[in-house]
Amino acid sequence: MPIIDHQSLRRIGYQLFEGVGCSSDHARIVSDHLVDSSLYGHDSHGYLRFSEYPRQFKDCGWNPAGVPEIIDERPCTAIVDGNGTMGQVGGKFATEVAMRKAKEHGVATVTLRNASHVCRAGEYPLIASRENMIAMMFTNGGRLGCQVAPHGGLDGKMCTNPISFAAPRRNDNPIMVDMATSVVADGKVRVARNSGKPTPDGWLIDRDGNPTNDPNVFTERRGALLSLGGVASHKGHCLNIIVELLGGALGGQGVANGATYLKSNGVLITVYHIEHFTDLDTFFDEVEILVDHVKSSRIDPRIGEIQMPGEPEFRTAEKRRRDGIEIDAVSWSDTCDCGKELGLDTDAWNQMLEA
Repeated sequence: MPIIDHQSLRRIGYQLFEGVGCSSDHARIVSDHLVDSSLYGHDSHGYLRFSEYPRQFKDCGWNPAGVPEIIDERPCTAIVDGNGTMGQVGGKFATEVAMRKAKEHGVATVTLRNASHVCRAGEYPLIASRENMIAMMFTNGGRLGCQVAPHGGLDGKMCTNPISFAAPRRNDNPIMVDMATSVVADGKVRVARNSGKPTPDGWLIDRDGNPTNDPNVFTERRGALLSLGGVASHKGHCLNIIVELLGGALGGQGVANGATYLKSNGVLITVYHIEHFTDLDTFFDEVEILVDHVKSSRIDPRIGEIQMPGEPEFRTAEKRRRDGIEIDAVSWSDTCDCGKELGLDTDAWNQMLEA
């Protein structure tokens, strides 16, 4: 597969998103988010979207020139309308509003609607954790409701509905949770398809409920993702419903109702200012007590080590910053085709690939 340095990939993204109408600042926010996603190992929310986003503007009604705004607020809450903006722009804006309010009042909750696809949900709590705050976010797919089979059902009726969380540590990377309430995010199925690989056992069922490893069954809407949890998938289903009600119903974008494309995520993010509840050093001490205790367990040799949430992503990012990001040939070709449609110099992009 082609390999590219993350800084080169960022520059390609800046060109692409300015080419479709984003301001320079917004193009940087979007591209940096996508490249960071690939650095963390989530290509489903990374380079895969370079070619998908520009082609979704018309189909989904997104507005690359949109600017988010607060349409209602109280001391500890706010409602943000993205005005069709790129989700990364709206998500960052909403997070910063929540952080500002939490600094003053201790806790703040902000909702976001009409902001296309916020992408990797773990990014936004992570922003707060970098400022020594805790954050948790619920993200639904608005009216999108065709991807995930509910527990006990055969048909895709739900969205993948991620829950994300981050908390700071004293001298280490934050604790970071970013998990779909389905067994896997839908983009990971498309990455498998583009790479010509089967999906792992336990991801998909066909329309008759039979297990399948064929990603095309999902991408051609002949099957569905399973809810998180395996034999306990009723728990993933319950979490999915929670996200629908918080991110969608309370967030203002609406809940799953059978739409087959994403107009906008619905988002609810809550930020906690630690020092309104305890002093920072005490909190950090408690985090390390927990980490040490968890990691004191005997190691399962089939797994090899115990990691805290976020450790796999931060390790992968370190490796990919050093060694480059592998891009499957289909996604690279699609990105170049998209660039050509926008009149960009894709020959120069190909020269950025590493031998």
